[in-house]
Amino acid sequence: MIGTGDIDVFLGLDVGKGEHHATAVTPAGKKAFDKRLPNTEPKLRELFAKLQAKHGTVLVVVDQPVSIGALPLAVARDMGCPVAYLPGLTMRRIADLYPGEAKTDARDAFIIADAARAMPHTLRVIDGKDETIAELEMIVGYDDLAGEATRVANRLHGLLTQIHPSLERVLGPRLQHPAVLTLLERFGSPAQIHKAGRRRLATLMRPKAPRMAERLVEEIFTALDEQTVTVPGTEAAALIVPSLAGSLAAVLDQRKLLAGRIEELLEAHPLSKVLRSMTGVGVRTGARILIEVGDGSTFPTAGHLAAYAGLAPATRSSGSSIRGEQPSRRGNKQLKRAFFLSAFAALGDPASQSYYDKKIAQGKHHTQALLCLARRRADVLFAMLRDGTFYEPQPATAR
Repeated sequence: MIGTGDIDVFLGLDVGKGEHHATAVTPAGKKAFDKRLPNTEPKLRELFAKLQAKHGTVLVVVDQPVSIGALPLAVARDMGCPVAYLPGLTMRRIADLYPGEAKTDARDAFIIADAARAMPHTLRVIDGKDETIAELEMIVGYDDLAGEATRVANRLHGLLTQIHPSLERVLGPRLQHPAVLTLLERFGSPAQIHKAGRRRLATLMRPKAPRMAERLVEEIFTALDEQTVTVPGTEAAALIVPSLAGSLAAVLDQRKLLAGRIEELLEAHPLSKVLRSMTGVGVRTGARILIEVGDGSTFPTAGHLAAYAGLAPATRSSGSSIRGEQPSRRGNKQLKRAFFLSAFAALGDPASQSYYDKKIAQGKHHTQALLCLARRRADVLFAMLRDGTFYEPQPATAR
């Protein structure tokens, strides 16, 4: 939550690629500025300086803190302006409180500024001092390569299954292995693989699979002998398979490179040892938690952190027909996923497994029990960050 007692003007920016719409309001709710603004440093500096000279302290609030919103925030920080972020989902809910149904940049900018003035608890703090977190956020934000790798691999699976099911059964489980991708980049059809011969294939794959090459070659030729007909479309597949194999290899290499950089950045951060001491927190989950939570100082209590992550249960009550609690549909979905994945990975810890079993015994299904464990771990993480202490595994309680 951001204190607004020392703020003299609230500047809302509905950011865009080429230009933003800027609306400034005073603590009394009066508009002090309402115009479109080019997305350039000189124009941004000119506006911020003008507002500072006329009013005093300017709080700059955006609806997107990265990508097209990165430059305004960087300029604002450089000029000593406090900055904040109004999450998009929160903004849409707040917009329903204002008259009119039009969706315009001017209206959105005013809502951002007025929400900062009247509802400061809806804002999220943006700490510009931690360059490590900024770089982590950039890399993790673009690290959607796992999905891309899956899409390309599925296309390869489909093509191989169409033209030669027996060959796909051999290569499919190893499709992301560098040796298999090298093979498919060089030889895109069953006929080309057969023509290359055992010795040539073994020589090709041995550098990347020294212990598996000969055995895999024998399995490949056994599979090739199981099909004597040529399926229509095989020649076309011979042109597509090498391209897909090359694309998949490039995506996997890039993901490996990003993973290495993420690990370097995470290890360099002072909170890394605290986060990584917790069972189930890996490189990517740790990076996501660090990006979204930071040092935890913006959350007054563990309950606030759980609510922000969407892990606090929502009470449903309507007369006598609807009663009980359900998982919240709100919150930061990426942070919730990180806590959920870390909870799943922590089931090897006796205390976590015991707590999970306890929830299962209470009648909860697998996902519900994991969400309960994730909520409990959010409480523990909050205490760790607050006190600067490491995670201490607890003995499992008797079930």
